[in-house]
Amino acid sequence: MDNLELPDTSPRDARLAAMRLLTRREHSCQELQQKLKHKGFDESLVHQILEDLERQGLLSDERFAESYFRFRRSKGYGPIRLQQELRQRGISDEIIAATVIEDDSEWFDLACKVREKRFGQALPENITDRAKQQRFLQYRGFNHQQLKHAFKEIQVTY
Repeated sequence: MDNLELPDTSPRDARLAAMRLLTRREHSCQELQQKLKHKGFDESLVHQILEDLERQGLLSDERFAESYFRFRRSKGYGPIRLQQELRQRGISDEIIAATVIEDDSEWFDLACKVREKRFGQALPENITDRAKQQRFLQYRGFNHQQLKHAFKEIQVTY
């Protein structure tokens, strides 16, 4: 018969498992809760551990949102996509609104850079190519105003 090792479900082990996960990267409360439950820890124990970690400042949805936002923005994702991804990770709308400011002027520049990186500096020559580029930017999470800006004539400054 196989020796199946059941995880030790003591509070100490649950806390150590949570701390191991948090040393690798920031996690949202929801993510950490799911991972600990998946490891076999009792739901009430997980809830208690998460409350303790939050109280001690070791777990923070605000800090996670800021970290996630910076990382994904640096990868060329727009505000709409980032808002959706943060919601999927259990971040509240209040934290999302404070973290992702959709009308920030930097989004316009980022939309241009993302389009240029993928398709080159030249603007599309026909409607089919333009539609393809717009779909790509929409998929990346840019809004209508940002899309419009990314297709303005390229201004060369001297």
